[in-house]
Amino acid sequence: MEIGISTFVETTPDPQTGEVISHAQRIREVVEEIVLADQVGLDVYGVGEHHRKDYAASAPAVILAAAAAQTQRIRLTSAVTVLSSDDPVRVFQDFATLDGISNGRAEIMAGRGSFIESFPLFGYDLDNYDELFDEKLELLLKIRESEKVTWKGGHRPAIHNLGVYPRPVQNPLPVWIGSGGNQESVVRAGLLGLPLVLAIIGGSPVQFAPLVELYKKAARYAGHDASLLPVASHSHGFIAETTELAADKFFPSTQQSMNVLGRERGWGPYTRSSFDAARSFEGALYVGDSDTVAKKIIHLRKQVGITRFLLHVPVGTMPHDDVMRAIELLGTEVAPRVREEISKWESESK
Repeated sequence: MEIGISTFVETTPDPQTGEVISHAQRIREVVEEIVLADQVGLDVYGVGEHHRKDYAASAPAVILAAAAAQTQRIRLTSAVTVLSSDDPVRVFQDFATLDGISNGRAEIMAGRGSFIESFPLFGYDLDNYDELFDEKLELLLKIRESEKVTWKGGHRPAIHNLGVYPRPVQNPLPVWIGSGGNQESVVRAGLLGLPLVLAIIGGSPVQFAPLVELYKKAARYAGHDASLLPVASHSHGFIAETTELAADKFFPSTQQSMNVLGRERGWGPYTRSSFDAARSFEGALYVGDSDTVAKKIIHLRKQVGITRFLLHVPVGTMPHDDVMRAIELLGTEVAPRVREEISKWESESK
């Protein structure tokens, strides 16, 4: 069971003061958070790509590369790379470079993106949303398979027997598929034999169990060994010394962020009662003391089959010291309990 962190490097107004930190400051803070995550024994850190004022990470590979030079063991991934509006050649080169700097710790998490700002920015038509992702994923995987590439598609100039460099330390460079729970994307990942990441940020996580089974069924159908394919979840959460303290610290920025997105997407207001319901044992928020969060992650593994858990923290803007403390608790208290319990459970299941 792998345990890690994901972040979108947000620069939203502080819910208490209204102040907005600079993109540069938040980027430097995230590098510090990745270094700490490595020091406390976490397995992976993911940085999500966005192209809007309230998110500072339009180039996750650059941020991860800064952290790669200061870390030893932690794996470094995008979360996600918006592949539909990017150039797969450049994505591969960026992450192969990161793989070299980190000596084999880079990963790509490819997704369509739930935010659409990058499409007009890079000159893509949203009418081609699905087609762009399919075509660019095909090219990315082709580059991964072979140093010399010959390829032709409808949304990018053809490539005729050209090399793509540098080549990564890892062969193959890991490529995960990120999904918000769309059956089509889950089946695609299974048929391709690629690891799957599910964004479990609402409802009951147990409801995702049929999607995991569908993914494995598609993998088996395509001739892949489904038992070897990891499945990850990305879920919002926060850890503090007590559950009450964790909830009180995490709610203000979460409410603010969810209400901003809600106004953009037509959702209703996000209330404290909604928040408290979501942090119940069967809910999708992993907020509480170390014991509470560990029990929820163990439950997720046993009921849904998740083998990698990414705690997404912070949501919105929180004090850097609070985020660092949550990372420390995740690495020193939560992760050891989860690994021990899952190891015991697996040995008893054999």
